[in-house]
Amino acid sequence: MAKTEPEETLILLTNDDGVRAEGLKRLRRAVSSLGRVVVVAPERQQSGASHALTLSNPLRINPVEKDVFAVDGTPTDCVLLAMRGLLTERPSLLVAGMNHGPNLGDDVTYSGTVAAAFEGTLLGSAGLTPASSLRPRSPEVFSSAACLKGLCST
Repeated sequence: MAKTEPEETLILLTNDDGVRAEGLKRLRRAVSSLGRVVVVAPERQQSGASHALTLSNPLRINPVEKDVFAVDGTPTDCVLLAMRGLLTERPSLLVAGMNHGPNLGDDVTYSGTVAAAFEGTLLGSAGLTPASSLRPRSPEVFSSAACLKGLCST
């Protein structure tokens, strides 16, 4: 019997800070060795969007580069479009972040990042949301992205 190659792990990344956010870029680099990484994120800042859906306007998906797409909607829209249309298979992992700032206490109910991970979980993928509580310009602010790589590869 012929030996078959295992399928590559599919990882979906999104956020609420926008497709061009530094945290998302660093997170993508940190997890890229773990499998195929596809980014589907809002075109612009969507912090505080919670679990909102865009219902009154058509959503547009704009390719930014290979496996990176900008959506003119909320983080939840991004997850739905990715998992119900753009991707041909369900991601093994959905990572929403790297958030610019903490999601603590009541903030989790307003966070578009947390809502995106929750939506991915509702659709059958494991979801998590790394965040940083350090100042945005601090050199350590994105160290959680590197920690995530270690966590996911164990």
